[in-house]
Amino acid sequence: MRVPADFFTRPAGTTSVSLGRGSGATVARDIATYNTLPPQSSHPRDGTAPEASITDLREALSTLETKMASLMSERERLERSLEQAVRLQAPIQRLPSELLASIFTIGVLGAEEEDTLMLSNIVLVCRYWADVAMNTPILWSRVVVSNHVSLDKARRRLSRSKSVPLHVDINFSPQVDDRGARGGATETIILAMDILYPSIWRWKSFHLSVPTRAQAHAALSRCKEKAPLLQVLEVRVFNSMQDDHYSPPPLPLFEGHFPRLEVCSFNSFNFRWDLSMVRGLRVLELGGYWNNFAPAVDVILDILRASPQLEELSLRNMSDVDPETCTMYEHEPHLDKRFPSHMIQLPRLTKMTFHYAGIQRSRTILSQIAFPALEKVALCYLDNVTTLLNHLKRQSLTSLPLRHLRIEASFFGELELVRLLTRTSSLTTLELVDVEDASSSLIKSLSAPATTTNWICPKLETLSLYGCTTLDWDALRTFVESRLPAHVRAYPRQAVPPKLTLPPTASYSAQTSASASTTTTTLRQPHPTHALAHPTSHGRSHSVPPNVSSFSWPLRLKSLDLTRCHQIGKEMVQWLRLYVDEVKCESTRCGGSWQES
Repeated sequence: MRVPADFFTRPAGTTSVSLGRGSGATVARDIATYNTLPPQSSHPRDGTAPEASITDLREALSTLETKMASLMSERERLERSLEQAVRLQAPIQRLPSELLASIFTIGVLGAEEEDTLMLSNIVLVCRYWADVAMNTPILWSRVVVSNHVSLDKARRRLSRSKSVPLHVDINFSPQVDDRGARGGATETIILAMDILYPSIWRWKSFHLSVPTRAQAHAALSRCKEKAPLLQVLEVRVFNSMQDDHYSPPPLPLFEGHFPRLEVCSFNSFNFRWDLSMVRGLRVLELGGYWNNFAPAVDVILDILRASPQLEELSLRNMSDVDPETCTMYEHEPHLDKRFPSHMIQLPRLTKMTFHYAGIQRSRTILSQIAFPALEKVALCYLDNVTTLLNHLKRQSLTSLPLRHLRIEASFFGELELVRLLTRTSSLTTLELVDVEDASSSLIKSLSAPATTTNWICPKLETLSLYGCTTLDWDALRTFVESRLPAHVRAYPRQAVPPKLTLPPTASYSAQTSASASTTTTTLRQPHPTHALAHPTSHGRSHSVPPNVSSFSWPLRLKSLDLTRCHQIGKEMVQWLRLYVDEVKCESTRCGGSWQES
C-alpha cells in the first residue's frame, strides 16, 4: 500500500479520500467542522408560520380520511354487488317462481301436519322468497285457531289463501277447573266461527275439538251454509260425561249439502244418527257414546248399509247394548240359506277397530257383514273375543287377506286363535297386549308347521307380547330358532330320495295316477319331525334342509316386543338380540337401549 505524499505535512484532523486507483488525487475534508443538521430556512423566524403549517397538515389528514371513507364505502358497495351477482348465479335463484312455489308447498304441506316453522323460515330468507310465499295461496290454506294461535293469524291466513280450498281446525284443550278460561274459550270459538263462516263454500276439511258439548253446538250452529267441497268432518267433545245439560244438536249442518263428504269422525257428538250425514262414507269413526246416547245395533247396521264403499270402521268407548236387542240377528240353522242374502257387503273394508265398543254390539255387527278385503283388525277391551275370532275364521273360508291382528286386554280361546292363524297365511304382525290366554302352547304352535308343507303365519315378521307374563323362555326360544333362515351347514348330509319315474299316464287309471303322485310327493317332502331329530349348531333352526324346493320356509322374525314380560331376564334378551333385529323391553333388561312400544 502506497502512503500519500502529504501524509506527514497535512494538518491534524484532516483526512483524504481516494478518487480512484492510480488517479493520484485526494479530497480533504474537515471532519470536525462537518455539519449534520438540516439546512436552515431562509425565511425569518416568526410566530405565524408554524401555526399555518399545522392547520394545513390537519386539513390534509381530514381530506385523506374523507377519501378513505369514500373508498371504503365504494368497496362495500362493490362487495355487495359481487355477492348479489354470485347469488344470482346459484341454481336456486334461477328457478322459476312456479317451481319454487311447488317446492315450498311440498316442504310445508307434504307431511300430515303443517310445518309452520318452515313456512316462517321461508318468508325470512329473502324478499324474493317472501314474495313467492305470499303469492302462493295454498301455503296458507290451513287455518288454525287454538289456545296458542290467535285470531289475527287466522285472519291473515284467510286473506292470503284467496280462493283455494281450506282446511279449518278449531282446537281447544279441555279446561274444566277454570270457569273463566272456559268462558274465554267459548267467546273465542264464537268469534272464530264468525270469521270463518263466510268461507264455508271452500272448506275441504273441518276439525272441531272443544271441551264441552255446549261449545260444540255453539260452533256448529253457525255452519248453515252449503259446503260443496267438504270431504272430512271431525267433531270431538272432550268432557261429554260431565255436561249436566244437554242441548239439542244444531241440525241440519251445512243445509244438508255436502256431496263430497267421505270421512266422518264423531266423538260424543249426538247428530241424532241422521243417515244423511253418514251416507256414502269411506272412513267412519264413532266414539264416546255412553248410556242412552250409545248407538243401537240397528243404527250401526243402517249406517253400514248406507256406505257400501267403506274402507275403515272404528267404534270406540261405547256402552254395550242389551243382549235382548241382539237376539233378532242370531240366525238359526234352518235360516242358513237365507242368511247370506241379508249380509251387508263391504268389499273395500280394509281396517276395522273395536275398542271397548261392547262385546254384544261387536259380535252382532261382525255376524252381519262380509269383509273380503280386510287387512287390519284391532280387538281391544272386549271381554271374551272368541266369537269374534270365529266370525273372522268364517270370512277366511272365502277371502281374508289379514295382515295385522291386535288383541288387547281381552280373553279368547287359544284353540280358536290357532285355527284362525292357520287360515291367515298373509299375517305379518301379531300383537297380543295384556292378555292372559297367551300361553306357551300358542307360541309353540307357531314354531313348527301344522302339516308337511304349511307353517302357521309363514310371513310373520313382528310379534308383540306386551305384558304377557304367562309365557316361558323355552317356548320363546324355540319359536325364534325355528324361524331363522336355514343353512346347509347346520344339517348333516342326507341322501336325497330318488325321484320316481312314472310310465305314461295312458296306461294307468286315474286312481293309480293319483296314488303314484301322492307317493312321489311324500318322498320329496320330509316330515318336520324327522328334521327336528337333528340337533342344531350355533343357534340355527330345527328345520329341514333348504334344498327341498317344495318346502315353504317362513320369514325371519324382525321385531319382538317383550315390554313388561318380567319372566324374560336380561341374558335372555341379549340372546334374542343375536337373531332378532329389534327387541323392545325395559331399560333394566335391555342394557340402557330401551325402546318404548
